[in-house]
Amino acid sequence: MTDSPDSPTPVPGNTRVRYSILLLLCTLAMITYVDRAVIGSSKADIMGAVGRSPADFFYLLTAFQLAYALFEIPSGWMGDTFGPRKTLLRIVLWWTTFIGLTALAGYTIPGTEMIFLGFYGLILVQFLFGMGEAGAFPNISKALYNWFPLAQRGFAQGAVWMSARLMGGLTPMIWLLMTDPDIGGLSWRQGLGVLALVALAWCAVFLWWFRNEPGEHRAVSDREADLIAANRRPTVGHSGVPWKRIFTSRNMWCICGMYFCLNFGWYFFMYFLPGFFKENFGTAGDSIGDKLGLAMLAGAPLLLGMPGCLVGGILSDRWVRNTGDRKWGRRVYGMIGFFMCSVCYFVAVLSIKDLWVFAVFIGMAGFFNDLTMGSCWATCQDVGRKYAAVVSGFMNMIGNLGAALTNFVTGTIIASYTTKIAIEGSDKFRFEVDPLGYQTCLMMYVVAYFVGTFFWLGIDASKPIVTED
Repeated sequence: MTDSPDSPTPVPGNTRVRYSILLLLCTLAMITYVDRAVIGSSKADIMGAVGRSPADFFYLLTAFQLAYALFEIPSGWMGDTFGPRKTLLRIVLWWTTFIGLTALAGYTIPGTEMIFLGFYGLILVQFLFGMGEAGAFPNISKALYNWFPLAQRGFAQGAVWMSARLMGGLTPMIWLLMTDPDIGGLSWRQGLGVLALVALAWCAVFLWWFRNEPGEHRAVSDREADLIAANRRPTVGHSGVPWKRIFTSRNMWCICGMYFCLNFGWYFFMYFLPGFFKENFGTAGDSIGDKLGLAMLAGAPLLLGMPGCLVGGILSDRWVRNTGDRKWGRRVYGMIGFFMCSVCYFVAVLSIKDLWVFAVFIGMAGFFNDLTMGSCWATCQDVGRKYAAVVSGFMNMIGNLGAALTNFVTGTIIASYTTKIAIEGSDKFRFEVDPLGYQTCLMMYVVAYFVGTFFWLGIDASKPIVTED
């Protein structure tokens, strides 16, 4: 770096500011997942507030996921064009607004009988929520590309996804601690309000500390900046995005097909598994300990995914570092993760009535799914380079179309196997789901992961979509 009136003063010695940036981005991933997972944990309260069956919840999930998919590329383009700092700040402020609005579902305006937000209004809010949150992870990927050298990208991506899975896995328990009458005592509306305030606090810290590039940060030393920039051209000031090359790349479409399969199988963990455990293994008389135990089992796939994210990223980086072979360094752990996830889901189908066997294998499915995450996102950085946010956004867009499809199909199947049963001695009802409905869904995921294994054979992380000439 050189001194100029417009550039930061060089810092002597060797700094490690990139790790504080990683911590900030990991925290964002945690907030992102808790804000999404909590919608699944609070679905009975939300649907009850608007007078609908929990079986209709999949309409909200589909609306959110569809918007999330459609706006991935525009948000990725914003990150490549304006930088991840402005884009991520906009994303978090937007989704925080709609988390707050979700808390008003079914709320009756004082002095009237008017409901502020009914069922169809709630679907619209979830669509706008998904629109706002779209692009969070592609822009995190862009920020990591700017801040980390090649040999540490898999580790950095693994750390981000590990953090996301941690909070996603803990969300059922956190929500129980916040809203159970015998523990936290908050209403579900108050709980959503607390989460919105946490996101606003993160925005303040992010605005103060984060910069798009190491060269813009006053705390970064010359030595750290040189380490990050080694063997890489500058990522700013590039010309228009080469859309044609991206959309016609065989490599890109194999990446997208792989991520479609991954999302199709994974979202069961986030939105449907907590309900499955309550319906099949919970009773009205459960103690606090029993409720916490089921909440932890519901979050187990995401919690076990935590070490999967980190281990997969580290092993992929080690392969690349020791052999120089990015193609197989990214590919091999993707294939292992997908194939083993398919096997675990199949065993879970066979053991659906056995709590502990089912819990172990559904948890291991989460681990093997996330063993691939470092490779998935590092591959986007490898092939996208200075267009990393757009390429990541394209992958995540197709992946979230898979998520929207699985939410709709899974929700429709479960709804078709749901029976409305009157509660004796009252005018209330309970809803019971035939386990065959869940088995049908689990078999779909077995097939999805098996197909995804073969998509990895068409992915070559050593071939950039656009060369930096």
